[in-house]
Amino acid sequence: MLLVNNPGSWSHIYPPLRHAAWHGWTPTDLIFPFFLFIVGVTTHLSLSRRRVRGVTDSGLAAQVLRRGGIIILLGLLLSAFPFFPLERLTEIRIPGVLQRIGLVYLVTGLLTLKTTARSEIVIATVILAGYNVLLAVVPVPGVGHPAIAPPDSTMAAWLDRRVLDGHLWAVTRTWDPEGLLPTVPAIATCLLGVAAGRWITRTEPLSRRVRGLFAAGGLGLAAGWAWNAVLPINKNLWTSSYVVFTAGMACVVLAACMWLVDQRGVRWWTRPFVVYGVNPVLAFAGAEALARLIYSVVQVSYQGRTMPLQAAVYRSLFGSWPSPEAGSLAFALVIVLFWYVVLEVLYRRGIVVRI
Repeated sequence: MLLVNNPGSWSHIYPPLRHAAWHGWTPTDLIFPFFLFIVGVTTHLSLSRRRVRGVTDSGLAAQVLRRGGIIILLGLLLSAFPFFPLERLTEIRIPGVLQRIGLVYLVTGLLTLKTTARSEIVIATVILAGYNVLLAVVPVPGVGHPAIAPPDSTMAAWLDRRVLDGHLWAVTRTWDPEGLLPTVPAIATCLLGVAAGRWITRTEPLSRRVRGLFAAGGLGLAAGWAWNAVLPINKNLWTSSYVVFTAGMACVVLAACMWLVDQRGVRWWTRPFVVYGVNPVLAFAGAEALARLIYSVVQVSYQGRTMPLQAAVYRSLFGSWPSPEAGSLAFALVIVLFWYVVLEVLYRRGIVVRI
């Protein structure tokens, strides 16, 4: 997220670091579902660990509600940051990445307290099948027929305008990539993560758990790709095919990590991921706030013109590179490295920002 959200120039980005224009996917479109999938995995690990320590279901539910509420509130604060001009508050963007994560975590966490792996798969299946029917069969009000394109003609866009008009993403205004309706199938992504978490913590030999995760991932990839022929893979709509495909990919990646790290013991490359993984919300929220400041709020004079600080830095240090895309990527990598240094200092001092 830090890499793709902080390019030197939005006009010069390598294709793999862009989101798909609408249908289809790129590596960038895997980031958000991977995050929600691992939220599901860690939700199972966290709640199970606390149950072992004797925390009651009511205590666990209170923790889920508190944590989910804090994540949503943090997302709203980031949307309003730096809280001026007044329109940032009166026209605040209500949907957002953290808002979706908080809602999905909240629903998934509460469900997990009362469900089993089998019931979680059933719930996820019902969500995905129902969502597929909704997008493919139900006519969109004002359009007169089911529609999954163009973006402002979908059922998701209609609901966003109906409920959140004036509080959607400023770039689109008539729909939001983190809107209300696609948050429902995002819950299925997280539930599949919970099911994966249950599987990898079973008492079977590690090699069997890794093979099972690989097999489930391969099945998900195949099923998602086949479903794509009926309902296209689409990140903005969070289509059912997208959920199954990306969950399958997440299973394969997680299985590969388990095989390499836990089974083969190859750990020399893991330090940066551990450092980022200990304080992920701090890294994301801090990077978003910093980006808001340097990309728009803080203005400086450069070569006789007033421009955002980010633009001045990019033009002076990276703008003359022979390849604009390479210069833009280099700027993003500097941002990633900056936050790694910050998090490394916190990691060495044992400082973890918990929610």
